[in-house]
Amino acid sequence: MARILSIDYGKKRTGIAVTDPLQIIANGLATVSTSELFNFLQSYISREAVERVVIGKPIQPNGAPSENMQRVEQFVNRWRKACPEIPIEYVDERFTSVLAHRAMLDGGLHRKARQDKALVDEISATIILQSYMESRRRGF
Repeated sequence: MARILSIDYGKKRTGIAVTDPLQIIANGLATVSTSELFNFLQSYISREAVERVVIGKPIQPNGAPSENMQRVEQFVNRWRKACPEIPIEYVDERFTSVLAHRAMLDGGLHRKARQDKALVDEISATIILQSYMESRRRGF
């Protein structure tokens, strides 16, 4: 089997997570500068088999698209043109940053570590991926 890769796309930084090859566990992979994201992903997929990409869909709590949605859509369109053999899907990312901070608190991370925005982005990507995997298991 191939991995599933998850993206928490941000204006400056982007968190990335992947599954293991058996698609059992979601793990944080990296946080990269958004300007380097495409090159990072192309390098990664040249080394690892990736079945699909899931990307957080930035939606406000009321269901309206957030201000980041346009940037995400531009990235998705670029991906679909450059890598049509690897599908990309949206996953609702509402509250992933809140859940990431909660996970950091529950994990006992100190305040300085919890203020590391790169770590928050990577954990958010992991939460997006875990959510996607759980929805697939439930058949949604």
